This record gives sequence, structure tokens and C-alpha cells, in this order.
Amino acid sequence: MADLSQIVKAYDVRGVVPDQWDESTAELLGAAFVEVTGARAIVVGHDMRPSSPGLTRAFGRGAAANGADVTEIGLCSTDELYFASGLLDLPGAMFTASHNPARYNGIKLCRAGAAPVGQDSGLGEIRALVEEWSADGAATGPARAEREGRVVQRDVLGDYAAHLRSLVDLSAIRPLRVAVDAGNGMGGHTVPTVFEGLPLELDALYFELDGTFPNHEANPLDPANIVDLRARVRETGADIGLAFDGDADRCFVVDERGEPVSPSAITALVAERELAKDPGATVIHNCITSWSVPEVVRESGGTPVRTRVGHSFIKEQMAHTGAIFGGEHSAHYYFRDFWNADTGMLAALHVLAALGGQPRPLSELVARYDRYAASGEINSTVDDQTARASAVRAAYADQDGLTLDELDGLTVTSDDWWFNLRASNTEPLLRLNVEARDTGTMERVRDEVLRLVRD
Repeated sequence: MADLSQIVKAYDVRGVVPDQWDESTAELLGAAFVEVTGARAIVVGHDMRPSSPGLTRAFGRGAAANGADVTEIGLCSTDELYFASGLLDLPGAMFTASHNPARYNGIKLCRAGAAPVGQDSGLGEIRALVEEWSADGAATGPARAEREGRVVQRDVLGDYAAHLRSLVDLSAIRPLRVAVDAGNGMGGHTVPTVFEGLPLELDALYFELDGTFPNHEANPLDPANIVDLRARVRETGADIGLAFDGDADRCFVVDERGEPVSPSAITALVAERELAKDPGATVIHNCITSWSVPEVVRESGGTPVRTRVGHSFIKEQMAHTGAIFGGEHSAHYYFRDFWNADTGMLAALHVLAALGGQPRPLSELVARYDRYAASGEINSTVDDQTARASAVRAAYADQDGLTLDELDGLTVTSDDWWFNLRASNTEPLLRLNVEARDTGTMERVRDEVLRLVRD
């Protein structure tokens, strides 16, 4: 039996297949998901990884054996699964390991209406139930329900695309040349349908669905994985480049010069557009987004709310505050009009609408949102995360003019700079982000903190 402590993370299931988990584990997880949520029906979908169809079917078997009807939507992006959960008002399971290498797979779970399932909102109970059923190495599973659920197939891609286009008016934009790198992930499945009929000339890179990722990892957060997109934009004179991760719930943007646009700048741009529709609304941002995000929100008449990193925390705050929008430094974007769920595709449509609605190039359009010098995320491998983080905290604790908080990791703030140092949940890493009013100050603070972390 799988060691669930190794694969059940803070807000999803993820591990190597079949070494850490397999279809028998997936079947038990399906039965436990139904048990914990009390669902009489669920919706499931999967990405293009070789192991995804089998794991999805096994999960569905477990759910059906426990009495739940199962709607299979087949190949989909994660935000398409969230759409189906909202549209059908059903709990959902998306089989994907997002940007992880091909040997990995996982499950992102949600309740009806795309409400998150994380460690403290059901995932811990699911793990405990599977462990109980698997005690003493005998995977007995739950007692079979009196009525086994039905399994049906349904295609929601067209409905998903129509819903997104209903939320952003692109009818009057100027024609745009758009280069899109799908990284052999699910963007190759969703982008053509979403963009169909829009005044966009699509230049498609790596749209062939291939869960072995033959061209590059489907993780645009790593600069190495957007090299091809940046080159294509420059070569073709595209107006904009878009890069999606493996399950296409995140979208990264490249301007007409082939230069990456900060996800914080995209968050600020989209926040301004959403606040124009609902003046005075709340916008959520995590503790690593740029100072420019809350500034633009306030300038646009909105109320910024700062929260921890991670989709379960963002979605919880979205629901609690009634926020219209939320954004993260990792290019996850959340919308009230999308059941508070994250959808990079909807964020991309907002950027295309903003760009196509005026004559300036993208670099000029986003310049007003890109106000500070940022380090980007810097990872350091350490032997003892707690000890190194404590050493950094001690170094800044008694300095005048600094504010320290531990909402998520350690954030130290001065008048001219801030940094956040967080421990990875899955690797022996400390993650550092630094921002300052000028590049020299940012580099000084960055190097100072890295010496404390690495020495």
C-alpha cells in the first residue's frame, strides 16, 4: 500500500507513479472522496500524462462502488475541471501533476462549485480513511454501496470556452498576433477552442499533447522553459507571448520584445479591470506579490487583502471577503465570476482585451504596474530549514525601522525594501523573494539574506 504521508500534500495528492502510488491507491481515494464529501455524484477529468487515464478510471470505479454517479469529462485543463464542478454543481477530481516531470501524477480535489479541498478541509480525512481501510497491509476498502453509481461521459470544452468569452469582451479589439507555448500540455487542447473566432492570429508552439514533455518542462516559472517562446516572439514580431503550464491553469506573459511580464504586473492589470466593473470590491494578493499590487488596487478604489501563498488559502479568503479577484506571484489568478477558482486562461483574455483595446505595445501598457526591482524566487538547498530561517530572523529581529511578520514564512519590511523567506513543503529548500525601490538596494538585501541562508 502507498505511504500516503509521502503523497498527500497541503492541498493536493502528488507522487511518482507507480513507485509511490498506483491505480489501487486511486480507487481507494475515489471511495474515500465520496465518503468524506457525502457526494452522490462527482465529475472527473485528466491531463495528457500516460498514467492519467488509468488513474482517473480507477478513482471513478472507487467512487461508483461507493454509490456515486461519475461524470467523466476526459482530457481537460484544471480550470476546465473547475468549470465543470461549478456548472454541474458537483465535487470534482482533476488528475494532473501540473508542471512536475512525466513520472509524477496527482489529484486536485474540489467540492461542488469548485470549493477547495485541502489538508484542513477534507484531504486529511480522506487520507485517514484510506489508511484505515488499508490497515495491516490488506487493502479491504469500504463496504460496497447498495446501489453502484453510473459512469457517463460529457464534453464541456465548448461550454468552458463560451463561459470564458462571456466574461471578457474581445469583440472590438484590434487584430493581434499571439504566440502561445503550450509545453505539450493541456493548453494545446483548450487554447484553439477558446481563441476560435476571435481577432487573433495564433502561432502555436508545442501544442501536441505529450505527457513526456519532449521539448521542455511545462513549468514557465523557470526561465529556461520560456526561451523558445521569447525567441519566437522576437522572430515573428508577435504582439504578445503566452506560456501555459502542464495542466494549463497558470499563464505567463511575454511582451512584444520577448521580455517576461511579472505576474504581479498582470495581477495589478487584471485587478484594475475587474474593479472597473465592481468599484470598491476586494482584491486578494499573497504575501509575495509586488508592492504595486495593493497600490494599484487602492488607486482603483478597491480594498487589497494580503494572504498566505497557495490556492486553498486564496480561495478561502475569496469566499470569506466576497473578493472579485485574486492573484499570486506564481501566475495563479482567481475570479469570483469563475467560482473563486484559478484560471490562467481568463487572465490571458483580460490581458488580450487590454492590449487590443488601445494602440500601445504591451511593454508600455504594463510599465505603470511594474514599479519596483524584484529578485524573482531564489531557491537554496539547506540541511535544516528551521535553523537557517531562525538565523535569518535573529539577524533582523532587533534592527530599528523593520517590521517582521510570519503570516507565511518570514517577511521583513522596511521603507525601501522587503523580503520573504519560506520553506518548501516538499523539498529541502528555502525560497527567497526580495523587492526594493531600486535595483542596487534589492541586490544588497538579496545577497545579505542569501549569505545568512547559505553560510
